[in-house]
Amino acid sequence: MNEEPQDVDENTEDEDFAALFAASLATGTARLEPGQKIAATVLQIGAEWVFLDVGQKGEGIIAASELLNTDGEMTVAVGDPLNAYFVTRKDGELRFTLRLGGGSSGTEQLEDAWRSGVPVEGRIEEEIKGGFAVRLPGAVRAFCPFSQLGLRREENVAELIGSTLTFKITQFGEQGRNIVVSHRAILEEERRAQREVLRATLKEGMVVSGTVTNIREFGAFIDIGGIEGLLPISEIGYGRVENINEVLHVGQELQVALKSCDWEKERFAFSLRDTLADPWQKVGTIYREGSQLTGTVSRLTQFGAFVTLEDGIDGLVHISKLGGGQRIRHPQDVLKVGQALAVTIEKIDLAERRIALIPTATDVAVSAETSWTEQAGGGSGLGSLGDLLQAAQKEKKIK
Repeated sequence: MNEEPQDVDENTEDEDFAALFAASLATGTARLEPGQKIAATVLQIGAEWVFLDVGQKGEGIIAASELLNTDGEMTVAVGDPLNAYFVTRKDGELRFTLRLGGGSSGTEQLEDAWRSGVPVEGRIEEEIKGGFAVRLPGAVRAFCPFSQLGLRREENVAELIGSTLTFKITQFGEQGRNIVVSHRAILEEERRAQREVLRATLKEGMVVSGTVTNIREFGAFIDIGGIEGLLPISEIGYGRVENINEVLHVGQELQVALKSCDWEKERFAFSLRDTLADPWQKVGTIYREGSQLTGTVSRLTQFGAFVTLEDGIDGLVHISKLGGGQRIRHPQDVLKVGQALAVTIEKIDLAERRIALIPTATDVAVSAETSWTEQAGGGSGLGSLGDLLQAAQKEKKIK
């Protein structure tokens, strides 16, 4: 009578154990498909194999040779994250790869790489109509269109011949006799990953490394790896930049500050000026009222001449202080752009960042009004010395 309940309990225990065992196997062990890309962590580095934590039952391994640089040095360390493609499962080991390479691969493996999206190594052999001939593993020939080699059109095509790159197979036909590959697809995938990292970490005001990719009259486009933004010509430096090509060139590497960031509209602006020391910190110390120095006439306006003391520090000589006491209609009557001019600092306004100058050789008296009287377009200024004398005579007559 007592045996039957015991059988029920034993069966129940067996069922519970089986369910728990199945659940333990299912936890974090979703079936991997060949070509599936996963995020792994380096557990151990051996002479031939690197062991990975891939969140699965069984060890993940990848050939150590895939992780060496051109100097034969290991590029990862224990604990580093690593993205890899699943190849196969054998004897409890999970084989992974960064790309399909080597000379023994055949068209079957290339077809598997095409279906699964596993990258393949290829050597650019020659330029042909519309693109390049690429030699894949197994001496299989493929075609890479010009537009699929990089994110931008390459200028120095000759330098690419003989180089080995990583490609995605985008077309596989005629049993491997018609293969089209793309290196751009690899770059775009890397760029998307970089973009996600930047979106989580990039903040306005941060200083980042970038490369000049294009130059226009209004500024330069800077790529910081993941996003591209504009460096306006006004943000290149504290001084006035007339010709941007004299300051920057394509391929130049810069340290720039993120000025503004709009992920929704994908608009990013950078500043080179914000990474430089502000020359106005010298004003009030090196540049003081009464100091005599030589500057360069940088701009002529109706109300006066702007004189550059150094990049980022300009002062204004009002038209009333020019002409040696003679009334002139325009500063261009006595000055020209690029001319060296000896000046004396008449007045400094640190709050407005204005410096009033007078020519050092002038005999014009310094008055309470300064050279920036008409800088904003208002007021009539002091006029010439003759105007001052006439005004004084009128006051005497009134008295």
